[in-house]
Amino acid sequence: MQADGTSTVTTQSQLSWDDGFFDLTELFLVNEDEEAFFYSMYDFAVHAAKHLSRAPYRQPKMSGLEWVTTRLDNSKSCYKMFRMSPDLFHRLHSMLVQSYGLQSSTKCTSIEALGMFLWMLGSPQSARQADDRFERSLATVSRVFAKVLKSVVKLAADIIKPQDPEFSTMHPRLGSRRFFPYFNGCIGAIDGTHVPCVVPKSLFMQNLSRKGITMQNVMVACDFDMRFTFVLSGWPGSVHDMRPFNDALTTYANVFPHPPAGKFYLVDSGYRNQIGYLAPYKGTKYHLQEYRNAAPPQGMEEIFNYAHSSLRNVVERSIGVLKMKWRMIKEVPAYPPQKQSA
Repeated sequence: MQADGTSTVTTQSQLSWDDGFFDLTELFLVNEDEEAFFYSMYDFAVHAAKHLSRAPYRQPKMSGLEWVTTRLDNSKSCYKMFRMSPDLFHRLHSMLVQSYGLQSSTKCTSIEALGMFLWMLGSPQSARQADDRFERSLATVSRVFAKVLKSVVKLAADIIKPQDPEFSTMHPRLGSRRFFPYFNGCIGAIDGTHVPCVVPKSLFMQNLSRKGITMQNVMVACDFDMRFTFVLSGWPGSVHDMRPFNDALTTYANVFPHPPAGKFYLVDSGYRNQIGYLAPYKGTKYHLQEYRNAAPPQGMEEIFNYAHSSLRNVVERSIGVLKMKWRMIKEVPAYPPQKQSA
């Protein structure tokens, strides 16, 4: 009965559309106003294409919310899909809802929105794949992703900072005989990393990196617990690491965690050796790979560089873990540049 009723309504709508079309055609042909007839037919065609050709609403066997809820009921499945445990997912959701403005809408609950965001970020998945998985339109997927991203960026501003702003305590790792007392004033490490990006043709050469693809240069600082304490993104991939570094010390001086007197960050040879930022000796082997299957470090400079590299390696490992956990960082979709930098 329902199918017959739907068919009857569709037939009546089609007849009404046809009657209106032919009445309008006859009116303009009688008046012999060809220009008015042309423009009226164009407007009518645009109206028909927009309002009379809509696809029927999809009726998914399992809604997006049901799919997310099912994954949250299984720890292994939850980690595979959302890159975190169910407990951490719910804690993150509560935090974003209570403090950072994430809200449900008439089309998508906050639980489904967060699940969609993490699923797209971790796999990574495109907007069209999310459209197919969650049975949402591309416009809805785009709005949901942007809404959750906005909340996460607010959260990042509160958590990407030193645990101890005064750097009053020494990390236990620095108490080792390899590093104490020479590195006891070290508070972390700084490095730059390249993240793929999609840019308009006018910015192609500016963002073209030495790897032959467009990238942005991102500066990060972290402590010895692999926690990021500062991130600066958005610089073109063609610039030297010192450009974002100088920008952090000047433009973002009010938020950058500057080292107090007697403290310092470890940086690689691409940075300038200066007060508060300790670089290795140049012209001497430095990276840990160079010391593998080779003779032990010889001389003061090699011994220093080996210890320096062993400590500074924490920032490279932190970046590697971040890129492997959230795969969208390695394959950023064609979002606007501002969204890619977020």
